Amino acid sequence: MSPEAVSPAPRPSLQRLFLTGLLTLLPIWLTWVVVKFVFVLLSGISSPLIVPLSERIAASFPDYLGWIKVEWMQDITALLATLLVILLVGILSRRVIGQQLLRWFGAVIRRIPLASIIYDSAKKLLDILQTKPGSTQRVVLIDFPHRDMKSIGLVTRVLKEQGTGRELAAVYVPTTPNPTSGYLEIVPVELLTPTDWTVDQAMSFIISGGAVAPDSVPFTRSADR
Repeated sequence: MSPEAVSPAPRPSLQRLFLTGLLTLLPIWLTWVVVKFVFVLLSGISSPLIVPLSERIAASFPDYLGWIKVEWMQDITALLATLLVILLVGILSRRVIGQQLLRWFGAVIRRIPLASIIYDSAKKLLDILQTKPGSTQRVVLIDFPHRDMKSIGLVTRVLKEQGTGRELAAVYVPTTPNPTSGYLEIVPVELLTPTDWTVDQAMSFIISGGAVAPDSVPFTRSADR
């Protein structure tokens, strides 16, 4: 039996090659954007102190430490200094003296009109996200933009409707891939679709655009089945 001629595999089109390359580079690019944002943010905190200090050290020892005033070295030093301060604050916050200092700092901030609003709001949000709101789950789905489509939301508080006592949930809806931006919805509790997801699972789902997620999600509310 003579072997049949094997036809060559069709060559991938230019469009398919482009999409393959784009999908390969997109996670790398997204990781770089996030890391660069965090790097610039953290290094910028200590830069006003590190830059003049490094230039002064370089001027004092030009033959040995002249390299310390190079821009990328200043950025890395500022980043390390910021991370060290954050680590020290974490250690102090677990001790009595650190807790007293934080209370004193909070009391000072609350005397500044605009800063007090921002500080108290941010602190309450971070505290709330670490605890369950009581009558609802922390991570929920809300109907958006219509009943047959859902968005991931984080319940930050449960309120009462004036006059009726109906339970309403304040739901923060993060955006993809940057969960620090989003919008706030006030939704009746009975219209929420509760999940058993943790906040970490919800954040991974949002940042990854849905690629990182549990195998199942309760899409339909019990009352609608």
